Amino acid sequence: MRFAAVAVDYDGTLATEGLVQAPTVGALEQLIASGRQCILVTGRMLRELLPLFPQAELCARIVAENGAVLYRPSTREQRLLAPQASTALADALRAKGVMPLDIGDSIIATVRPHEVTVMEAIRDLGLEHQVIFNRESVMILPPGINKASGLKAALEELKLSPHNVVGIGDSENDHALFQASELAVAVNSAVPTLREAADWVTMRPNGAGTAEAMLALVADDMATHAKRLTRHRVTLGSSREGVSLTVSPVEENVLIAGTSGSGKSTLAHGILEQLIDKGYQTCVIDPEGDYQSIEKMIMFGNSQRGPTVAEVLTAMDNPSTQVIVNLVGLPLQDRPSFFFELLPQLQERRIRTGRPHRVLVDETHHLLPTKWRATVASMRDLKGMLFVTVHPDQLSPHVLDTVDIAVALGERPSSTLQAVANHNGLSLPPISSAELKPGEAVLWRVAAGQSPQPFMMTVSRMERRRHRRKYAEGELPPERSFYFRGPEGKLNLRAQNLIMFRQLADGVDDETWLHHLRNGDYSHWMETAIKDRSLAQVVHEVEDMPDVSAHDSRQRVASAIEERYTLPATGV
Repeated sequence: MRFAAVAVDYDGTLATEGLVQAPTVGALEQLIASGRQCILVTGRMLRELLPLFPQAELCARIVAENGAVLYRPSTREQRLLAPQASTALADALRAKGVMPLDIGDSIIATVRPHEVTVMEAIRDLGLEHQVIFNRESVMILPPGINKASGLKAALEELKLSPHNVVGIGDSENDHALFQASELAVAVNSAVPTLREAADWVTMRPNGAGTAEAMLALVADDMATHAKRLTRHRVTLGSSREGVSLTVSPVEENVLIAGTSGSGKSTLAHGILEQLIDKGYQTCVIDPEGDYQSIEKMIMFGNSQRGPTVAEVLTAMDNPSTQVIVNLVGLPLQDRPSFFFELLPQLQERRIRTGRPHRVLVDETHHLLPTKWRATVASMRDLKGMLFVTVHPDQLSPHVLDTVDIAVALGERPSSTLQAVANHNGLSLPPISSAELKPGEAVLWRVAAGQSPQPFMMTVSRMERRRHRRKYAEGELPPERSFYFRGPEGKLNLRAQNLIMFRQLADGVDDETWLHHLRNGDYSHWMETAIKDRSLAQVVHEVEDMPDVSAHDSRQRVASAIEERYTLPATGV
């Protein structure tokens, strides 16, 4: 199950002319019977909503007053999520003759065209309140309170991720709801701006449109519409033509395979970083302790002790928790059995809550080898997997059955992809160029039947940090170092990194400095040896400046380096 909950507006969305019609109630009951939850997110006050909606207990939570109040229908408990309504503001609006005027626990509401009077009163009182529109309604709330903030509080109580929520709305104040949901649905009667912001617009209006969306969820998890989602995709890199190549943050199974040292971990780290930055929950199965440097992740297990299934699952109850399962502390022969115990429980959780969104299995050939035949059913509906291996030909055929996208790195990408093709009975289409440049890999969308194509991989933050340390402080070999020789070749000053380059640049005579500047030697070295095209481009622009002085050009080149590389204070 990808979508575990629906967050739905009331007026004009769940309700038609203020009341929820029987067919919409029926669709809501089917939604709940499917194991999903409903969160009602409305601008209405509870005291006026509950008499209108006798089926309120069907909802797991109700967010009222446009995000200011959280209500638990099953226990009738209420929690205020914002400061109380401003008495001074309410009095000022009454004094100005604003009618109607409704005062809630936090919200103050009126109608158009009183918005100008409202803004003037807020200004005169020196308040920081915000005005939110809902068709003809004008809502005044404390700063930062909206449907997104209210939904966030509800999801935290329910231990659900916003990435497993479908938001359904019809009016201006539902933009915040859309931004906080994975898939945004506007009913057909929605205002034009919300229709434009939606991922899908229903065929029918109001409550009938909401019923349409709920039944689509029950039928197939809204698969057709989810496939068209592009705003959440993760970037793998770019093609040689500059086209961005992406993968869904969930669902599609990706195989990353290649020879040792080819960059498999670098690509995997880059994917994980993007997923974590976007708020998707990830779980890394790490047999050899190669993923300890990833930020924002909690690691279970170390070299002294292995992890337990219970502690991993308990940690993942929180949707924001990112987990590394370090198997180094387990005997080599016990690691597959631990994984076989953990995997079905991760799957059960994913079916129920949609999480974890991605499970990365490193050294997959060891944990799921060719001879593995047990629990075939556990692989049948397995989604959101990221398999990393140096031996794709040694993977269980049940793993290869699930691969949607294969990425090959290293010296023999065709041979790597051939293992996938052989298993699936496919003829591997020719690759446009078998020789890969540094930082390149080959992408093959197996399930889509596309031809493999080379691409430049996205560089992870970890790799950028390593890159900066290497080229700022490391030791380049003699053939990749920079040599200040001067116009007549009398010098032979070697710069084996950027620190040494800066030191020598400050010390060489102006004639030597300008000689290499005019020849474009600095930008050429930075692009080919340092492998930093951005830095090389900036330096090239300095080299092209007419009549630039030695002093000025030194300063410009030095500044360009310092902006991109944190150099030790004592090293410059």
